Amino acid sequence: MAYQEQSNQQQPGAPFECLSIPIMLKKVAVQNPDGTTTLKCGFRIGGGIDQDYKKSPHGYKDNGVYVTYVQENSPAAAAGLQTHDKILQVNGYDFTMVTHKKAVEYIQKFDVLNMLVTRPGVPPLQ
Repeated sequence: MAYQEQSNQQQPGAPFECLSIPIMLKKVAVQNPDGTTTLKCGFRIGGGIDQDYKKSPHGYKDNGVYVTYVQENSPAAAAGLQTHDKILQVNGYDFTMVTHKKAVEYIQKFDVLNMLVTRPGVPPLQ
C-alpha cells in the first residue's frame, strides 16, 4: 500500500495539529546462533532530517521518520504499529527533528518504546 498524502505538509520544526496514537512496544529477546541475545522489535524505519524524502520509494512528503516495514507476529505488530506510521516521539524524545542515524540509535537504546505516531487516513483535529 502506498503512502497517502496528508492535506498539509509538515516542515521540520514547524508546529502542526494531528491525532497522535500512543504505542507501547516491548522488545523481545532473541537468541543468536552464536549464543548471544539481541532485543528485537520487528520494524524498520526510513527518513530523517538528513534524508531526501523525494527519493523515498514510499512517496513520503517530508523529512519525518516513518515506519517502512512491520514484521508479522512481532512486538511491533502486537503493539499496533503499522507501515507508514510517522513517528513523532519515542520515550519523550522528539522525532520530528532527528537524523536517520540518531533515530535508529535511540530506538535500539531502550527495551520498551513508548511511541507517539500519526497515521495516514486518520482525520485531522477539528
